[in-house]
Amino acid sequence: MTDALKRLSDEGVAIWLDDLSRKRITSGNLAELIDQQHVVGVTTNPSIFQKAISEGDGYDTQLTELGARRVTVEEAIRMITTADVRDAADILRPVFDRTDGQDGRVSIEVDPRLAHDTTATIAEAKQLAWLVDRPNTLIKIPATEAGLPAITETIGRGISVNVTLIFSLERYRKVMDAYLSGLEKAKAAGLDLSKIHSVASFFVSRVDTEIDKRLDALGTDEAKAARGKAALANARLAYEAYEEVFSSDRWAALDRAQANKQRPLWASTGVKDPAYKPTLYVDELVAPNTVNTMPEATLDATADSGQITGDTVRGTYDQARADLEAVEKLGISYDEVVQLLEDEGVEKFEGAWNDLLKSTEAELKRLAPSEG
Repeated sequence: MTDALKRLSDEGVAIWLDDLSRKRITSGNLAELIDQQHVVGVTTNPSIFQKAISEGDGYDTQLTELGARRVTVEEAIRMITTADVRDAADILRPVFDRTDGQDGRVSIEVDPRLAHDTTATIAEAKQLAWLVDRPNTLIKIPATEAGLPAITETIGRGISVNVTLIFSLERYRKVMDAYLSGLEKAKAAGLDLSKIHSVASFFVSRVDTEIDKRLDALGTDEAKAARGKAALANARLAYEAYEEVFSSDRWAALDRAQANKQRPLWASTGVKDPAYKPTLYVDELVAPNTVNTMPEATLDATADSGQITGDTVRGTYDQARADLEAVEKLGISYDEVVQLLEDEGVEKFEGAWNDLLKSTEAELKRLAPSEG
């Protein structure tokens, strides 16, 4: 059952689960996935928490107590989500210890409404790190223009970061630069760089969804031939950029100070088009020192039918460039697409956060003691 997952792990791809809920924690399911499915990390986002809190009664006791204290809805959300992250981090702690802090981590995102506010993002990152109070946490900061200096400042304070919502190669290079700048600040402050970790979450399937839609509208043979290639090409060229940056002289100086490379993380790896193989964005993105965070359906599909044949990234860069150029030649602007996807990504997470506020408020009212 798990041969493909083991092979994937053996190739240097850390398998993280892109989901978390109270039920997954208390039922023993998360521990089981760690034990049997090679899962070594967890990522969360506002959509995941909104779904978890609105389904079932797993949060009723805590919500009732929070309601009795008359906390605000926003404080209730923070108490609930940080409790889940803390408990998941404790379950993953043996993995964290075994891998010297590289894996065994749980990510929690800053309030997405702060995505364009650098100062507020830094303050929120510090608060979340303090609230969860576990060394194996990653604070998720979006790779917006305002997020870049927040990444540098947060890393510079010794807080480990998962940079999320990366779509463009240019922005990814800025993310790596922000990380290195943060490490340089931390080094100047005398912090132990070996304790600071980061991943850069490069989103995959959404690129194909948007570009394929535009290719389908063209309807030509050339457009049909270009379907399903842009997302992999984009991610593979991101890995090329990673190799370049983390073999530079600037990196070498930090490497000597025991710093950790910022690993590329493949996010949004569940296929959206049923015509594509469910494991497309797993099988074709195998490279050393990467992370693939999967929804459970993709994890199960990989266990059942994943074709892990070794490194499928290095050596593909010329073809990847050709694939993106083919899309550009058809009149589809790469720059326009990746900017649209970033804007939509922030908007979707804001929408999920607002839905989370509404559903949590409704639950607090439902469980409030009747007066009189």
